Amino acid sequence: MDFVEILIQPETLGPLWLTTKVLVIAGCFHLLIGILLGYYLTNGQSMMRLIVDFFVTLPLVFPPIATGFILLMLLGRAGLIGRHIPFEIVFSFSGVVLASFISGLPLIVKPLIAALRGDVGKLAETAKILGKSDWQIFWLVLLPNVKKNIAAGWFLALGRSLGEVGITLMLGGNIIGRTNTLSLEIYNSVFTGEFERAIILSSLIGVFSLGIFTALKRLSAI
Repeated sequence: MDFVEILIQPETLGPLWLTTKVLVIAGCFHLLIGILLGYYLTNGQSMMRLIVDFFVTLPLVFPPIATGFILLMLLGRAGLIGRHIPFEIVFSFSGVVLASFISGLPLIVKPLIAALRGDVGKLAETAKILGKSDWQIFWLVLLPNVKKNIAAGWFLALGRSLGEVGITLMLGGNIIGRTNTLSLEIYNSVFTGEFERAIILSSLIGVFSLGIFTALKRLSAI
């Protein structure tokens, strides 16, 4: 079976399309929520900020499969949070998006925090002395000066989301035709002995990863 024949199979196109949709949606959430969280975590100190920072950092230091299990217990139908949500998250497209979002979130928030606590923070202090409001400082001073850090963190977050397996397996369930992303489909192909499919799917992820790597190299050259 040749490359093109495997590539155009519904079993390949389905996970490819699903992964693309997940990356687009999770990437939008990374930009919006990641920037706001980064700003929130550097704008003062409190116990709540410490707790939020802990949960944002957790996916970096806690095994993904264990993180996914905790989320499964919280967001399932009988879970502490899931019972109050009017729609299904676990074993659905929403669960796959949430898994990708959570896995990549620290990689955009942490570089942003580091940038905001550096020389950019001094610019914010100067703007505050000059009478600018917090939102004016955020939009007119901080964002323009950390846009490169945001872009780099965003690409890293997308790369992490692309390769996510553990949390996705727990929240998405690896349901064929519904929640099997490219990464999970590689596992499925190896498990069923379809090594040619696994190679081609890995190549597709490699193309995504190469694009992210190229974007990061261009950012570092600016």
